[in-house]
Amino acid sequence: MTPVRRMWAAMAGQRPELVLAGFVGALASASAVALLGTSAWLISTAAGAPPVLTLTVAAVMVRAFALGRAVFRYGERLIGHDAAFRGLTDLRIRVYERLERLAPVGLAGFSRGDLLTRLVADVDAALDLPLRIVLPWAQAALVSAGAVAFCVWLAPDAGLLIGVLVVVGLTLAPWMVGHLASRAEQRIAPAKALLTGSVVTALDATADLVAFGRSSDALAQIASLDDRVTELTRRSSLALAFGGGVGVALQGAAVTGALVLAIPRVTEGTLPAVWLAVVALLPLALFEVLSSLPVSALALQRLRGSADRLAAIDDMTNPVVDPSTPAHLPEGFTGLELRGVKARWSAAGPYALLGVSLSITPGEHVTIVGPSGSGKSTLASVLMGFLGYEGTIHVNGIELSSVSGDELRTRIGLMAQRSHLFDTTVAENVRLGRPGVGDDAVWRALEAAQVDEAVRSMPRQLDTEVGTFGLAVSGGEAQRLALARLLLEPPPAIIFDEPTEHLDPRTAQALEVTLRSSTMNSTRITISHRLDSIDAGSRVIVLRDGLVEACGSAAELAGQGGWFADRLANERAETDMAALIEGLPIGTAVARITLDRS
Repeated sequence: MTPVRRMWAAMAGQRPELVLAGFVGALASASAVALLGTSAWLISTAAGAPPVLTLTVAAVMVRAFALGRAVFRYGERLIGHDAAFRGLTDLRIRVYERLERLAPVGLAGFSRGDLLTRLVADVDAALDLPLRIVLPWAQAALVSAGAVAFCVWLAPDAGLLIGVLVVVGLTLAPWMVGHLASRAEQRIAPAKALLTGSVVTALDATADLVAFGRSSDALAQIASLDDRVTELTRRSSLALAFGGGVGVALQGAAVTGALVLAIPRVTEGTLPAVWLAVVALLPLALFEVLSSLPVSALALQRLRGSADRLAAIDDMTNPVVDPSTPAHLPEGFTGLELRGVKARWSAAGPYALLGVSLSITPGEHVTIVGPSGSGKSTLASVLMGFLGYEGTIHVNGIELSSVSGDELRTRIGLMAQRSHLFDTTVAENVRLGRPGVGDDAVWRALEAAQVDEAVRSMPRQLDTEVGTFGLAVSGGEAQRLALARLLLEPPPAIIFDEPTEHLDPRTAQALEVTLRSSTMNSTRITISHRLDSIDAGSRVIVLRDGLVEACGSAAELAGQGGWFADRLANERAETDMAALIEGLPIGTAVARITLDRS
């Protein structure tokens, strides 16, 4: 199935309404054609000054067709757009659900701007499928068949000529426009995606670009991409102009040819003279209906680029596939056991975990340490159900791969290095995933995260907007708000993936104290680079090169030598040096240096 057909299938729930819209639209177009034909007959007949009663029926038909054209067109727009927007909603939900299943591992190769374009612009482009492609072609075909049949009945030779030219207008002219614009139109969607991505990236990095004097380079890149989009649009417009010219030429040929073939019939007396105007003017109205088809051909080419990009998301392999009949986990957390677990981020990539085996009991506090690239975050992704694995992992006695990801994450929670804060209120950020929770519960979670006083000092307290990515709050407050979100309904087991990594030492130390005090009754798995802050009661697991190198308390590992002992000694030396420098009388030292130089 082609990407465009797959897009059409995703909007299948609205097809009955679209069929009705197509029928009503065909009535509107037929009314327009009939209006001009009836008007031509009425004017030609009236020129002969017949009795007034002879013209009464035609006059009423003119008014009826004029009103019908407007009413039916309004009905077609109303029904068609309602159905199209409902189908668009279904498609957007489907794309979002697909992205949600791929996240977070499967989306690592996409930029934010690219994802934004796919979810917004590419999905919005699907609106053209029913409104600018399917309905116009269906209406044009129905009206053309009726009009050509009438012309053949009225003047067979002229009707056949009109029929041939209509077929050309229905098929060849749109095909030529689509062929000329195909390369440009299919490149427009990716070019717009690159432009959007560059703009989003530049906005996110404005401070750094200005600080390092690279803002002009970023603007130049955006301008270059915008020029590319403009050039592609220009090429597409040239094809559309060509299609409009072809349509006018076919219309002129139809009118001229019909007159050439019909006039001899009038002179011979086989065709009443009043019908000559009808034969001449009907093609004018008919080709007005066909004039929208080059635009439809252009929309189809443009749609193919967006459909290809959405199909690429559908065709991506899920990092983790939920089982068709998932097993149910027992309540609470009764233990975690890994045996020979191997994992990698892509099917062709190297293994980040080479055979990890470990056990975690209920209520235990475990700290996982190791050098960068040793597999710590990979292990967290596996335990959260974000990444597939080889080997066995039992959670509450049930194989992890046999459990749905949503149920697994009700037993195991995660607080990452940079938890996302949405551009909304403090309360809504804490309530994420628990929309029915009241303000009292939110305050209790904020108090447990020791951020309630900071929120009370904010201008609107719970209703204070935190800004994009939480820019209106400090880094420590942002992480505490993320902790409050987790503590609103705390899961029995929690993974902390370096939650203090991007904080200054004092803020990090204060947050670590909060983490320990607020999760004393939960099973806690902490991934950390900081060895000197490990809780004395925590069991330490050292990961190196995807394998468990050592296991024990911090004191035991420090006495055994190896990577842990060396790293801990270096950290303590750095801490002592920092404390020594902080205690130096900097002002006195500077004064002495000044005196010596003088």
